[in-house]
Amino acid sequence: MRTADRAPRCAALLPLLLPLLLLCLEAGAAAEEKCARNEFRCRDGKCISYMWVCDGSTECQDGSDESQETCMAATCKSGDFSCGGRLNRCIPSSWKCDGHEDCSNGADEQGCPAKTCPEDEFRCQDGRCISQQFLCDGDHDCLDGSDEAACSVATCSPADFQCNSSACIPQLWACDGDPDCKDGSDEWPQRCGGRDTSAPQGDNGPCSSLEFYCHSGECIHSSWRCDGGPDCKDKSDEEGCVVATCRPDEFQCTDGTCIHGSRQCNREHDCKDMSDEVGCVNVTLCEGPDKFKCHTGECITLDKVCNGARDCRDWSDEPLKECGTNECLDNNGGCSHICNDLKIGYQCLCPSGFHLVDQWQCKDIDECQEPDTCSQLCVNLEGTYKCECEDGFHMDPSTKTCKAVGSVAYLFFTNRHEVRKMTPDRSEYTSLVSNLKYAVALDAEVASNRLYWSDLSQRKIYSTQIDRAPGLSAHDTVISGDLQAPDGLAVDWIHGNIYWTDSVPGTVSVADTRGVKRRTLFQKKGSKPRAIVVDPVHGFMYWTDWGTPAKIEKGGLNGVDIYSLVTENIEWPNGITLDLARGRLYWVDSKLHSISSVDVNGRNRKTVLEDEKRLAHPFSLAIFEDKIFWTDIMNEAIFSVNRLTGLDVHLVAENLSSPEDIVLFHNVTQPKGVNWCERTALPNGGCQYLCLPAPQINSHSPKFTCVCPDGMVLAKDMRSCLAEAEPVVTTPVPHTARPEVSATALRPKHTDERPAPSTSGRPVATPGLTTVESATMSHQDMGNTAGRGDEKPRSMGALAIALPIGLVTLLCLGAFLLWRNWRLRSINSINFDNPVYQKTTEDEVHICRSQDGYTYPSRQVVSLEDDMA
Repeated sequence: MRTADRAPRCAALLPLLLPLLLLCLEAGAAAEEKCARNEFRCRDGKCISYMWVCDGSTECQDGSDESQETCMAATCKSGDFSCGGRLNRCIPSSWKCDGHEDCSNGADEQGCPAKTCPEDEFRCQDGRCISQQFLCDGDHDCLDGSDEAACSVATCSPADFQCNSSACIPQLWACDGDPDCKDGSDEWPQRCGGRDTSAPQGDNGPCSSLEFYCHSGECIHSSWRCDGGPDCKDKSDEEGCVVATCRPDEFQCTDGTCIHGSRQCNREHDCKDMSDEVGCVNVTLCEGPDKFKCHTGECITLDKVCNGARDCRDWSDEPLKECGTNECLDNNGGCSHICNDLKIGYQCLCPSGFHLVDQWQCKDIDECQEPDTCSQLCVNLEGTYKCECEDGFHMDPSTKTCKAVGSVAYLFFTNRHEVRKMTPDRSEYTSLVSNLKYAVALDAEVASNRLYWSDLSQRKIYSTQIDRAPGLSAHDTVISGDLQAPDGLAVDWIHGNIYWTDSVPGTVSVADTRGVKRRTLFQKKGSKPRAIVVDPVHGFMYWTDWGTPAKIEKGGLNGVDIYSLVTENIEWPNGITLDLARGRLYWVDSKLHSISSVDVNGRNRKTVLEDEKRLAHPFSLAIFEDKIFWTDIMNEAIFSVNRLTGLDVHLVAENLSSPEDIVLFHNVTQPKGVNWCERTALPNGGCQYLCLPAPQINSHSPKFTCVCPDGMVLAKDMRSCLAEAEPVVTTPVPHTARPEVSATALRPKHTDERPAPSTSGRPVATPGLTTVESATMSHQDMGNTAGRGDEKPRSMGALAIALPIGLVTLLCLGAFLLWRNWRLRSINSINFDNPVYQKTTEDEVHICRSQDGYTYPSRQVVSLEDDMA
């Protein structure tokens, strides 16, 4: 009986147990669900990327991705080094024994052999290596100064000139008008046969009338003279200046002007620079967690709220309902996350990674919207975020920054008479190219291992192989003519072109890396282009311009779509560089003593660093990983700073002669791209002269366009080149003469020879054309043929246009004559015998305009007595 009774009872409970059974089965299935092959499954079932396992930050809520059990079981892939220890992290093998501890336990720098320097280098006492050429040269190239210890008095070779300071320079540099010795003794009159070679060229030297000529040779804006900030390298722009002084009852503005002391902090800007209102506190602040502001305006401490005593005049500190009431007990106060009870009222708070969108609801913060949240890539997660690295970089587990993997990174910089090479940590420091006259601009092509630089004294652009032996450092001349001040240089490593600026004519030009074909892309009066950087992946170039007004320009690598990118808060923009991976531009301003950045579209501007001492006169800058390196002419040094935070400013090198341009040499700085000029069926994209990449403004943009040399234009096929036609000066001819079109007016200027006319009206492309002269000769006959062949059709066309115009003119003239005749006949006049009063049917009243406004004519009094007489 009992068994029979239990069966109906179980049958009755089955509908209730069935939903619970289904829930258990679903939970088991979910638990057994596997993550993707490249994902790690947390203990709570969450799937995360395997790249985030044992990386030092917890992504699993239960912490299983960073547990000791998980990390000890992890194995590093081939080519990586295992740090071992409790976390057992993996780093690239190239980071082992590189002088930096990348493992948290320092295992990557343990058991490393002592570093040895090559035979042609000197080993400093701290273990660093420098070039033998830097030994006993008067400069401390070793940080510990060991390269200048125990040096004997220098003696120069017969081919050198010995300065008064015992330094040696090439004999060719002496008495050339440019002081190369630090004491200027190579240009002293007694050393140069009594000639004063350092005498300036006129009162203002080589500078324009709107510029000031520094004694050290630079040209700066005249308005910067005696402005309180030295802009010349020798600070000569601030010499002999009258310093403005104010009375004791006056306030001195930052620009030196004086105002009455009562006008400071009066809520009005009386100084032109607005410095009289800086630092003024015109309102009483009542802020902070321990302050309470009464409704009547008083500010009391929080401990006086709800203490039973009236501290506010309106009793707003003692509300009866709020005091002693905890609103958070009722439905958490309506807060979505955290409710914080206050003495009066309550407030909703959000956990880390969230922000309050209204008074109650919390929303996830997208930290990746901030450009400098991560070193490179940013992945937003619920309540947090994750940083990742681009291809070619690896996350440093200790610093959480992206470090380049592969070849060793080098800094190349010009030091007036040479180009030097140095690792960012200065573990290696050598000379690449020496015995130069005045090297300024610099750039390199990583794939071909080639270096390019401009010489301001020689007015040329050179190139050489980086790995060429020092004794065989022959230079290849790339550009040798029509250069005046090539201050900026950039290499297009994808399309094989070089771009440079010339501040004297205000131009930006392009040429192939052999210097055979060149073209001026930009020229504007009053512009002073300085540094230039290119983005051949997207087809853009950017350059600084310290003309009036100063700006940063952007345009296509083919010279189209040029416009100003930055125009505000910019005074003297010098060096510029591009972070290609993040799409941000960085530049230095020598007048504002700052490093700034902006995205490639001119938005999201940020000031990285402002420092009048270490940015006294910055000239150029380079970026690598999370550091910015810049040269400073006044400090004669190279510095570095963290580009994300603006902190960690370090002195990289000092005691440099004149450090100017600087570039970073590493394969990740020049990623591979497609040269569309070589991807077409026709060589050189079918262009007769230069094939230049076009800016990729949108998906419909062309990949390249053809350009011609200066003085020539593209033909109708947009590939061949024609000589630019001269403007035709027209002269008046009698109307009876038949109009003729002169064929010679359409011809080029150079007509020494007249080849046989071509039978084709289309320009003939000459793939081998490399000079302007050959291009001109190839299209001379086309201009002549076009002029003669179109003469008859043009005459017929002119006649067809002139006849209708003449007929319309005659019709208009006849209509005017008929209207005039009708007008005269329709006027009726009434004549009176009285001479005093004569009136027509149409009265005319004239209103005249004078200086006092509009007036009527003066009245005339008519006397009848004269007529009676």
